[in-house]
Amino acid sequence: MPAAFITGATGFVGHHVAAALIRKGWSLRALCRRQSAQYRDLPGIVWQIGDIRNPDQVMSAMSGAEAVFHVAADYRLWARNPRDIYESNVTGTLNVMQAALATGVRRVVHTSSVGALGLFSDGTPADENTPVCLDDMVGHYKRSKFLAEREAEKFLDKGLPLVFVHPSTPVGPGDHKPTPTGKIIVDFLNRKMPAYLDTGLNLVDVRDVAEGHWLALERGKIGEKYILGNRNLTLSEIFAMLEEISGVPAPRVKLPYLPILWLAGILHLVSLVTGREPLVPYEGVKMAAKRMFFDPSKAIRELGFPQTPVETALSEAIAWFRQNGYVTRQ
Repeated sequence: MPAAFITGATGFVGHHVAAALIRKGWSLRALCRRQSAQYRDLPGIVWQIGDIRNPDQVMSAMSGAEAVFHVAADYRLWARNPRDIYESNVTGTLNVMQAALATGVRRVVHTSSVGALGLFSDGTPADENTPVCLDDMVGHYKRSKFLAEREAEKFLDKGLPLVFVHPSTPVGPGDHKPTPTGKIIVDFLNRKMPAYLDTGLNLVDVRDVAEGHWLALERGKIGEKYILGNRNLTLSEIFAMLEEISGVPAPRVKLPYLPILWLAGILHLVSLVTGREPLVPYEGVKMAAKRMFFDPSKAIRELGFPQTPVETALSEAIAWFRQNGYVTRQ
């Protein structure tokens, strides 16, 4: 039975990646922070309490693995201390890559993000080769993922067999935190979305993303990047889908961008004083200035990446949120 080491297995995407690998007959070792122990509900994983920011703990947990899936990330659009995001996403990535090189694994799949890729201002779908630089990154999460990818790339010259995957906007069951995207769905279901901004996202079923990680291991080319995405939709179109599936009315009012940006900036300053997450994240509003549309054709062509209808993913996400008590208004 092949053995793999995975980070982030208690998170939304990582949990699905781990489940997919177990179904395919892999044995897994996973690093888990003590405060995330309640999410260790997958049988077939050997868990080790630790933190990716600790290189010794990463090395110990990786021992005996022939493949590594580095999925863990601090995915937040606001943090009172942004340094935490960089320590997890950049320093953590550096620790995982160093351990993988030292232990001589046959393949590493690094989960980056489309947030670390370039965008076109006119909404044309971007791909893996769209020009990008650090100054293009909006917010600490995107900057940290961009920098983490640059750190990982340095290990290619050292001989590390590394493949990059860039999930777009995963949706589906099991988003327990929830992620910022999951929170949009939860707020919609709880009728807390009276209006919307004119922006767009590329939605993809989280289980397809999990399958894409395994496909990257088996079929991906060393040093290559693969966008794991599916369908480009405006936020208005997403809400229309949610309305059709859930029966909850979609918002009809489109908000002007600049006044909302000013409001988000004020709320951000208040949050720095109170330590409470703002109702409207400033970085999220800034990201909305461009439609985050992407072209996943390379992953479809080279990996055989699946394309489950996003309606299916949204339907199962809604059912999961309702069944698990996230929805308080019917």
